Amino acid sequence: MTSALAPTLAFDRKDYSNDVLKHLYRELLRPRLIEEKMLILLRQGKISKWFSGIGQEAISVGSTLALRPDEYILPLHRNLGVFTSRQVPLGRLFAQWQGKATGYTKGRDRSFHFGTNEHHIVGMISHLGPQLAVADGIALADLLDNAARVTLAYSGDGGASEGDFHEALNVAAVWQLPVIFVVENNGYGLSTPSNEQFRFKSFVDKGPAYGMEAVQVDGNNVLAVYDLIKTLAEDLRERPRPVLVEALTFRMRGHEEASGTKYVPAELMQEWATKDPVENYEKWLLAEGIISETARIQMRESIKAEIDKGWQETEAAPAPVADAKTELADMYQPFEQPTTDAPAGSPAPEKRYIDAIQEGLKQSMERYPELVLMGQDIAEYGGVFKITEGFVQQFGKGRVRNTPLCESAIVGAGLGLSIRGKKAMVEMQFADFVTCGFNQIVNNLAKSHYRWGQNADVVVRMPTGAGTAAGPFHSQSNEAWFTHVPGLKVVYPSNPHDAKGLLCAAFEDPNPVMYFEHKLLYRSLSGPVPEAYYTTPIGQAALVAEGSDLSIITYGLGVHWALAACQELGLKADILDLRTLLPWDTEAVARTTRKTGRVLILHEDTLTGGLGGEIAAWLAEHCFSHLDAPVRRVAALDTAVPFAPQLEADFLPQQRLREQLRALREY
Repeated sequence: MTSALAPTLAFDRKDYSNDVLKHLYRELLRPRLIEEKMLILLRQGKISKWFSGIGQEAISVGSTLALRPDEYILPLHRNLGVFTSRQVPLGRLFAQWQGKATGYTKGRDRSFHFGTNEHHIVGMISHLGPQLAVADGIALADLLDNAARVTLAYSGDGGASEGDFHEALNVAAVWQLPVIFVVENNGYGLSTPSNEQFRFKSFVDKGPAYGMEAVQVDGNNVLAVYDLIKTLAEDLRERPRPVLVEALTFRMRGHEEASGTKYVPAELMQEWATKDPVENYEKWLLAEGIISETARIQMRESIKAEIDKGWQETEAAPAPVADAKTELADMYQPFEQPTTDAPAGSPAPEKRYIDAIQEGLKQSMERYPELVLMGQDIAEYGGVFKITEGFVQQFGKGRVRNTPLCESAIVGAGLGLSIRGKKAMVEMQFADFVTCGFNQIVNNLAKSHYRWGQNADVVVRMPTGAGTAAGPFHSQSNEAWFTHVPGLKVVYPSNPHDAKGLLCAAFEDPNPVMYFEHKLLYRSLSGPVPEAYYTTPIGQAALVAEGSDLSIITYGLGVHWALAACQELGLKADILDLRTLLPWDTEAVARTTRKTGRVLILHEDTLTGGLGGEIAAWLAEHCFSHLDAPVRRVAALDTAVPFAPQLEADFLPQQRLREQLRALREY
């Protein structure tokens, strides 16, 4: 062995054949040569942005090749080797980067912000950490199906500072999920060095704190990575549990090309340059006689030809053609809500609002064996409102799961379950707590179908509303936060019949549904509810009272305020219960407006930014000529929800409703 050929890294071939070693080399070389091509194109102005993984290829390639093709991998910016090792067609991969119509997101997202179920890859979102919880959900689905598979998810050392990292690892450990969490420790989060990110010495120290194994590997040694992940995966398939792997490596280029590497000390760059994963492995293969110089050159030329062919396909591919109808339609998985009525003559006993929800949930669990319920205290305890009481006995702990206090991870796990073809319900103990899972809902659940065609079959149940003297953190009406998010559906039943019907419909719908249920109505309101399974159509409002004096457009508890106020004032009004807030029923709103010419919009949510403003604006645009008076809005005060009953009563809009109804009638 000459010194020119001597590798800096030590490779142990163990019992691996020459074919395996050469296959590792080819797959290690492909992302490096693609990057070299892309950096040239970047300088030529033919591509706009590039996140380099040069120096880190061994982690992606070694770990991907160590898994079976049907096992999911969740990569990040610098994991090009995952896609190439899974044989994603280069022409389509490059088209994705270029925003072409033939890319995986049809030009709607860039780089690795996409997934492909064909190749069992779930790409990242820019927030990084949330993908770890999605891996939990995929692994949970495999565990429930008794499928001997593992899931692998990557995190950077910087991204591991996010709360999502903690939540995902904690859930995986508590539920003993077969997930391999790989931390690519390259010493920097963009430009921030590790000593400004964390104080511990090594990520290996974190594993025992979660109750999981943790191991460290030379992330630049493709053979070491391959052997470790292969060994772990074989073990985890037999004994499911999570493992934390710290892969030590270094990023030889900027976070992205524009940022450069001036913040990195020159001696550090020089040190890691000697540990280049491609050069070292190549030198070792040559020195061991596993490949010849001729074979090395031929392999490079062969890969370069593949790359050039893929780039030519991309250049010839069409740019996306903007079409608003297509864009709007693709926010949701296409779904025609079937009409499911209770059988004629089906008994409809009086049931409380809470009992109707429980019945709808139970019948949906019976109808969909793939449905999994997740939430804090929902198992043996039955939830704080006792809606899932007795469910563990009927459906088992596998499908009725207590969760740690980690809303983000559990919503993310819901998406992971969807990827494996299951349905999920996530119960927020109070709607207020959804803030802790907000990112997963608005950026993962809502956007996944639009971005890469993966629906999120998740229902998030939201006990909401004031009137119980519960104060600012257990009483908020936050439905308007979600009506602004395309990709979600938002429902809010006002009565027991619709509470059951809309919940059953939400589980039928393969899109993410935010289901709001008013806590004050749980045990105070009863009504006829058919015992048989039925659905209430999502997207259709209901006229709960008819009159010609004026129209009240409302939902939730507002329906009951409106009924009481009209009776007290002797008003004959149309009272339209929206029932669905996204998409809301524009036809029903227009119809009652044309009928009465006077409209009042009522909701418990605060006035500013509430859904009433959107409806009022729509009426001004579309029904102005039918109005005989200005549209009025009545809502809660623009304050937090106060605790003391006297303050809460003033906060809520009931008294202001009567004043505005009189004014509108007399206008």
